[in-house]
Amino acid sequence: MSISINFKNVIKKYNDITVIPGLSFAIKKGEFFTLLGPSGCGKTTLLRMVAGFNSIEGGEISFDDKVINDIAPQHRNIGMVFQNYAIFPHLTVKKNVAFGLSNRKLAKEEIEKRVSEILDVVQIKQFADRMPENLSGGQQQRVALARAVVIEPSVLLMDEPLSNLDAKLRVDMRNAIKEIQRKVGITTVYVTHDQEEAMAVSDRIAVMNLGTIQQIGTPQSIYQRPTNLFVASFIGRTNVIERDIRIDNGKCTLMLDGQHVVDIPNIIIQTASQNVRVKVSIRPEEFIIDTASSEGIEATVLDHIFLGLNNHYFAELVSGEKVEVIQESTIGDTINPGTKVRLRIKKEKINIFDYDSEVNLIEGVSHGF
Repeated sequence: MSISINFKNVIKKYNDITVIPGLSFAIKKGEFFTLLGPSGCGKTTLLRMVAGFNSIEGGEISFDDKVINDIAPQHRNIGMVFQNYAIFPHLTVKKNVAFGLSNRKLAKEEIEKRVSEILDVVQIKQFADRMPENLSGGQQQRVALARAVVIEPSVLLMDEPLSNLDAKLRVDMRNAIKEIQRKVGITTVYVTHDQEEAMAVSDRIAVMNLGTIQQIGTPQSIYQRPTNLFVASFIGRTNVIERDIRIDNGKCTLMLDGQHVVDIPNIIIQTASQNVRVKVSIRPEEFIIDTASSEGIEATVLDHIFLGLNNHYFAELVSGEKVEVIQESTIGDTINPGTKVRLRIKKEKINIFDYDSEVNLIEGVSHGF
């Protein structure tokens, strides 16, 4: 049965150094929840606190309404999938998966039934009698996942489980993990620094930095409406340029270059009439390259990379700023370096941040906690 996980003012210290200064949020029952952030942000530390491998110096972590701070790891009913798989090299696939059930003294018939069922779910039943050394990396990861899930834990914890796999296998396995999680319905906490991976598997994502949560939301909401410039820059790719917002009787106009301006109706600025300096986040796909019109920001193409589905262009604005532009590739020629173009923007998609605080000024942005 899946459970909710509740964090209330949770603090983690190493000696006199506070690495998690007090987090409060909740993970829903049956949710696939990802802790995402750069190395050293505290995501694995937090996961290990849920597992019971790290102490808690303040606050409470609860499974449903039961505080687990002082409960030993083996009594928390968790399943754990590690970065290095941690499967036993001297046991067959079937015996690896059965290990936790045997330790719980289940009847032999029950063990065989549950092992057979989970091997079916993770699609490695045909390898039941193989030794780990005869499995691929992806197959070993499925064994580790099956072993964690077969004990029917209340919570499944996964720490960078795909980092040792090659690029194509990572994509295949992340799809498999999400499918398996949906089938078994276990509340899952997943740790990664890979933004694309997080967006592919998660119901919700918590973006972390320096021990604090910057934003919690669906992959779509975090990507399209980041709460601050850190989230905008960390999730996907973005171009950040500095410009002025001209405010005239409550009407806001983004001043781009020369005569090119864009009305921004959905912005929150607490002033009536003046110019305000802002930071503008424009993702590469939010630019439109125009080689024929006189509208848009003047730019010169510096280089391009063809990646099959898309062309990635690198351009220099008349201001000297360099930006990346992604356009769907077409049959025919690409735009050559040195070509003068105009860049129009999809104004409904861009994000605008306060110059000093770097908080998003667009209406409707939510921290999510």
